[in-house]
Amino acid sequence: RVEGLAREGLIATQKRDATLPCTLLGIALQPADDAGRKVLHARIAQRFDAMLAAGLVGEVEQLRARYRLHAELPSMRCVGYRQVWEVLENISPTSTLRDKGVFATRQLAKRQITWLRSMGWLSSLDFLADDLLNAATLHLEAALTR
Repeated sequence: RVEGLAREGLIATQKRDATLPCTLLGIALQPADDAGRKVLHARIAQRFDAMLAAGLVGEVEQLRARYRLHAELPSMRCVGYRQVWEVLENISPTSTLRDKGVFATRQLAKRQITWLRSMGWLSSLDFLADDLLNAATLHLEAALTR
């Protein structure tokens, strides 16, 4: 937050008022190539496995027991919750939970990357670059000297 405004509010303000007291700098950390996407996919799988190990199914069971929920609520349509819901409703077999969750997360990541690439004001940096910190620092320094 900058002066109490969220980033989206700052962008809207900057478009509306050219006298904004700061310049926004956007940096997106993304895979740069197929090798980077493979690493991202592996990390997604590891993260989903960790969520399952930490009790994702039990979490959804508790939410269902405590609140009046249904599958069309935005909170239950989130990646992970949706796949667990389908298992708990016997729509999908338990054996497919992990693969469906990983696949849905990969699809979400792909949509996010596409969205980030469409933003012309963002600079993309390879999240696997050995010199990532240096590249980000150089980008920031260049922006500050403009």
